[in-house]
Amino acid sequence: MSVSTLRFLIAPVLVVGVLGGCAWPAPSGQESAATSPSAQARILPEKTVAPLVDALPQRTVTALPAARLADGLLPPTNRWFSGLVYGEPSMPVFPLPLSFQLTEDGMSFGVPQVSTSPAVIMGGFFGAVSADVGAREQQVVAYDTASVTVAQRADGKEIGRTVLAQGSPFVSFTATQETAVRMSVPFVPGDEDGVATATVANSGYGLVTEGELGTDGTSVTLSAGDSLTWFAVPGNGNLDDLAAAARHPILDTGIGYSVDQDSATTAIRYRTAGDADTLIAAMPHQEPAGTDCTLGSYPSVYGDLRLCRTSTLSWTAPLLEPAGSIDLSGLGQEHREELRAQLEADVTASADFPADTYFGGKALYRSANLLSIARDLGADDIATTLEERLKGELALWMDPAGCENRSARCFVYDPKARGLVGLEPSFGSDQFNDHHFHYGYFLYAAGVVAAGDSEFAEEWAPVMNLLAADLATSGKNPLFPERRVFDAYAGHSWASGTSPFGDGNNQESSSEAVTAWNGLALWAEASDQPDLYREAVWMLSAEAASARAYWTDFPLDSAVYDGFDHTITSLVWGGKRDYATWFSAEPSAMLGILVLPMSPVAGYLAGDPKRIEANIRGAAPDGFDVLFGDYLLMYSALAGEAAATQALEAASALPETRIDDGNSRTYLLAWLMSLHGGR
Repeated sequence: MSVSTLRFLIAPVLVVGVLGGCAWPAPSGQESAATSPSAQARILPEKTVAPLVDALPQRTVTALPAARLADGLLPPTNRWFSGLVYGEPSMPVFPLPLSFQLTEDGMSFGVPQVSTSPAVIMGGFFGAVSADVGAREQQVVAYDTASVTVAQRADGKEIGRTVLAQGSPFVSFTATQETAVRMSVPFVPGDEDGVATATVANSGYGLVTEGELGTDGTSVTLSAGDSLTWFAVPGNGNLDDLAAAARHPILDTGIGYSVDQDSATTAIRYRTAGDADTLIAAMPHQEPAGTDCTLGSYPSVYGDLRLCRTSTLSWTAPLLEPAGSIDLSGLGQEHREELRAQLEADVTASADFPADTYFGGKALYRSANLLSIARDLGADDIATTLEERLKGELALWMDPAGCENRSARCFVYDPKARGLVGLEPSFGSDQFNDHHFHYGYFLYAAGVVAAGDSEFAEEWAPVMNLLAADLATSGKNPLFPERRVFDAYAGHSWASGTSPFGDGNNQESSSEAVTAWNGLALWAEASDQPDLYREAVWMLSAEAASARAYWTDFPLDSAVYDGFDHTITSLVWGGKRDYATWFSAEPSAMLGILVLPMSPVAGYLAGDPKRIEANIRGAAPDGFDVLFGDYLLMYSALAGEAAATQALEAASALPETRIDDGNSRTYLLAWLMSLHGGR
């Protein structure tokens, strides 16, 4: 760990929101900041980024679809609920343990019915209960860390507002005017006043209301200000627990996080009417400390969700330290000489940098890794060549006015979508797909090159900080959404900008998401931004933990995997998990997309050697002459020193065509040698 990194971590810990004991605002027409302005740490705030945005050309490259979104709200791309905003008709969303969808006149929701087949774990939308509130128009009027507020309107007047939140088994509707709510299933009054229950597909549902339940149980009449809260009763759960909590509807949520020498902590606060505790379902990667999570469980595609009584769901992930180089200190002279010879060959053979944001970013990342190796080997002449190439290419991308003069290798600010778009876009990045995958490579390269060179950090900061802001702005900022892609509750990112899918949002390349936060941390360190660094380390650690929990290392003995024929899920959605990719049916692609680009922090993928071996058998049973064979070879070496020795021996026979464009034989060998030991 570098001295500066250590300083960043042992400095007074940045705590946002719940951990700071701050005030919690009620829902409004603005995105909730979750804390009072005086208490929230502003990372890349408006006063910092506004002049940087002003210096960029402003242009909408591709317009986002029409949004059911209140004026003044930032477009919520890359969220778990983006399909609710942009879908036409509204797409289902998955605020687990529930699934939820807007209908023509109201809403429908229910606990997904989970089924497992050899290649997919399915838990799609299930409309157990539908509610007609008389709506003719619906739009999101507030959202924050984990909750969304939807306003229902008719004849230009608001009828009421609905709040749903991740982890919450409740859907709450509060009437703005006298309203008759009609339901698709009859609810039977219980012993307690205002409580009723129904059974749908052998699952229990309940409601609590201040209104009047109709005699047939299918309607509730609400006066202005009255609330109606539905809930799903978990297996082995108690109706009374749910009903009591339902009397205190969730109003909004906020986020807190901290980083210490061993762990990264996430805390989500659920503010309720009356500031009472509520009931929240914890995902398998969450181990809430000091919280009663014995109130039943719900099925999900991720495994059972345990119901907890709390107002703050808090858990930790192991700290993952950022890294911009492989430790080559243990290499013997023979390995160092072999590596230097390969380095010279790879630098000589390097192609021109591509012009789009994805492959261009990967090429920068590749050269940055070669630079780190050259520095470690003391190959000053090669390092100088690489630095000049990298600085020249980065200078093009980092020119604020670049897009005024050319149509590639530059960035514009989209004033409608509120974000940065690189030209040339690729893989739908102009529609805000995959921004963390693309921009993480730029941040990584800049962090490596500018490490210890404040002059270049200062020169690139005007655009590089906008890339960081596009991904990681926090606090209220009208120019960028708060942490665009990162889902604190799920612990990982979402890749689709508008999520026009029936199974919710999705993410495929969990490893590139980890690489993105590593790059963000390296840039923050190089540019001396300790608050940004701490935020990046938190997201890096959380993303790595969730990547293992749901993509590569989930517990195969969990019941949800009975009947699933694979040891990885390569494409994770809100409502399903697939053994599939967007681009290839090859088994090697399924695992390859979860490990590339094997950046210096990829040691988080290590664990049970037998699991690594099983994952490799599924991806490359006949050897590594396959798509992504280089990355699979590197991953296989994490199974132990013997595996690393075998991988190093196999590397010499790996065809050049199997070296990915974001990789090099030099980096491949350096990785394997570092795990193999000196020679």
